[in-house]
Amino acid sequence: MKIGIVPNFTRKKALKVAVDTIECLSKLNIDFYFDRACRFDFPISVDESKFSDNLYEFVDVIIAIGGDGSFIHTAKTAALHKKPVLCINAGNLAFLAGLEGNELQFLEKLISGQYTTDKRLLLEVTAKTENKCEFLGYCLNDVVVARGKDIKLVDLDVFCDERKINSYRADGVIISTPTGSTAYSWSAGGPVIDPNLQCIMLTPICTHSPLNRSLVFDDKSCLTVKSSNNISQEISVSTDGETTVVLSNNTEINISKSNFYAEFIRIKSEEFFDILNSKLTQRGV
Repeated sequence: MKIGIVPNFTRKKALKVAVDTIECLSKLNIDFYFDRACRFDFPISVDESKFSDNLYEFVDVIIAIGGDGSFIHTAKTAALHKKPVLCINAGNLAFLAGLEGNELQFLEKLISGQYTTDKRLLLEVTAKTENKCEFLGYCLNDVVVARGKDIKLVDLDVFCDERKINSYRADGVIISTPTGSTAYSWSAGGPVIDPNLQCIMLTPICTHSPLNRSLVFDDKSCLTVKSSNNISQEISVSTDGETTVVLSNNTEINISKSNFYAEFIRIKSEEFFDILNSKLTQRGV
C-alpha cells in the first residue's frame, strides 16, 4: 500500500500529527509520499524521494491532516482520482474526521484492510448565460448563492427541473448535500441529514418569504437559482466556501449531482449520530 499524506500546516496541531503519522507508518513499513507542489514550504525534514509530482494518481490511499475545510478540499481532489481519504483531526470539531490526532494506533487497521468507506454525494455547479455555460466547481458541503458586497436582501427565483419552486427575498440560499447539513445550512436553521442518504437540500438565509423552511429534493433533481425578474442586483456564488464568484443579473446557477463521489475511510465503529453527539458534547451544545 502506498499512502499520500496531505497535511494542512496552518493548523497548530497539524505539524505534530504529521510527524506522529510518519513515525507510525514507518514502524509499519508502509511507503508514504507528499505532494511535490508543497516541497519548498515543507516544515518537516523529509527525504526528496518522498515527494511525488502526481500524488493522487500514484498512491492507493490519501491521509488528510487538518480540519473539515482541508478535508473537503482534499476529498474532492481524491474523488476525481477515485481514491479514498482517511481524515485525521488536527483542528476543532472536524465532523469528517475518521481519527483524532491521538488515535494513530488505529492506522494498523488501515494497513490490514479493517475499515469501511462512507460514500458521500458531490454536487457540480455551473453558471449559464445566453452565450456560454461555465463550470464553477464541485462541492461536498454546499453552494451558497447570496448577496454581493452590498448589505441588502436579494430577490431569487428557485427552480427544480425547470419548474419554479419559490421566490425568496433573503440574504441568499444554501444548496447542500447531506454531508453539508451539519455546516452552514445547520447554522441557518436547516435539519441534520444522515450523510448516507442521497438528496439535495435548499435552505434560505434570513428570508422574508412565507416559505422559510428547508426543502429536500431527490438527488436526481437539477436546481436552478437566478435573479427574480432580472432585478438589478449583485449576486455572489461560493462552492464549499473556497471560491466566490460575482455574477451578472442574467446568469443562471445550476446545481446537480456529480458523477463523482467522495469516499471517507472509517476505521472505528462509530456511526454518524455517535460522531455528531460526541462533537456537539465537545462544543458544549
